[in-house]
Amino acid sequence: MKKVFFVSLLAVSIGLFSSFDLQAQTFKKGDGVFNATIGFGNARYSSGTTSSVPPIAVSYEVGVLDNVLEKGSIGIGGYLGYTSAKWDFGYGYSWKSTDIIIGARGVFHYPFVDKLDTYGGLMLAYDINSWKETGTSGFGSPTKSSYGGLIVPGFLGARYYFSEKFAGLAELGWGIAYFNIGIALKVK
Repeated sequence: MKKVFFVSLLAVSIGLFSSFDLQAQTFKKGDGVFNATIGFGNARYSSGTTSSVPPIAVSYEVGVLDNVLEKGSIGIGGYLGYTSAKWDFGYGYSWKSTDIIIGARGVFHYPFVDKLDTYGGLMLAYDINSWKETGTSGFGSPTKSSYGGLIVPGFLGARYYFSEKFAGLAELGWGIAYFNIGIALKVK
């Protein structure tokens, strides 16, 4: 996973800095973009899991304002992220943890390179985490618990458009995972 992270980070960096000429906007007022990602790096889960759903997320964003700082634009949208993991300790004893993040994102886009939509932003979200213990550990009966709270994570990302409507994306930040890669589909 570390190799995937560093190769993806290198590819985005090369794309960002291969040309410093300002190019045409890849995201503007009225554009809608649907993103689907898979994440790597998550502080909630460590090694030792016997089964898990990797951090996955979907989001939708619509452009609401153009000509910010000359060629920039602003978008807003929604976000939904999910992951779960289970630890099986044997003898019928296990833990299962689930994490769901639901939020709204505000995003600032600024084009540096043709076909590359570079952006950063903040999300206002609610993080719902629950865990369940099955079997007994010898210290009492099984338990389950849930908790949640507001979070305000930041993120940086880039979408490279292979065609007018289809892009690959990479995103760094705090949310369902620290590093996300995926696809984007522009709809108008």
